[in-house]
Amino acid sequence: MTYKQEKITPYKDGQEKREQVEQMFDNIASTYDTLNHRLSLNIDKMWRAKAIKALAPYHPQTILDVATGTGDFAIQAAQRLRPQTLIGSDISEGMMQEGRKKVCRAGLQNIISFAKEDCQNLSFAEETFDAVMAAFGIRNFQSLDKGLSEMCRVLKKGGHLSIVELTRPVNFPMKQLFWFYSHTLLPIMGKIISKDGDAYSYLTATIEAFPQGEEMVGILKKAGFDNVKFKRLTFGICTMYLATK
Repeated sequence: MTYKQEKITPYKDGQEKREQVEQMFDNIASTYDTLNHRLSLNIDKMWRAKAIKALAPYHPQTILDVATGTGDFAIQAAQRLRPQTLIGSDISEGMMQEGRKKVCRAGLQNIISFAKEDCQNLSFAEETFDAVMAAFGIRNFQSLDKGLSEMCRVLKKGGHLSIVELTRPVNFPMKQLFWFYSHTLLPIMGKIISKDGDAYSYLTATIEAFPQGEEMVGILKKAGFDNVKFKRLTFGICTMYLATK
């Protein structure tokens, strides 16, 4: 099945979405953290913390962070969960270079490593990880079904999935406020700071097009996950999805 956000690309250069997303994140890697925290008023850290807290009772020792970007989710998870190993995977080498610097500053290089991976064709063996997680990345998948199926494949039976993703608020007045913010302030600030206005227009478009709530629960079940639950955070600006294999 093809989902709406899969048809949305950052640029109009004819390349496949995967290649365009890689190029986009390489372009904005050096300014991504500044923009991410500033545009979310640092609430993104709280959202990640909730997703990590949901994994804490299971004490996962091997964790995969898909679409790790600059490694914020991986670092927070390593500090909170103290696994033996945590691998952050991404298609953008530029983003992971920023992540490696942060991991070294945090003194976590013995726990966290990075791997350039295509989410649709992960190189890891079946049932490798106790937990798989992703923050604000799955809506960029070229094929959501393939990416989620791969995340399920590399998760151990009985293992746990934790995802946080930006979503559209559904209730007044947050729905209207979010529309105004995402269509005016976000792309303007993105262009000024990152010099890539297309990137932040793309991110807004994918948030609006991405399946959420009950629809996303069905997609996760189709990918092989069980006990799928979701919780809207901060008036629905973000949604957390939890599941097991």
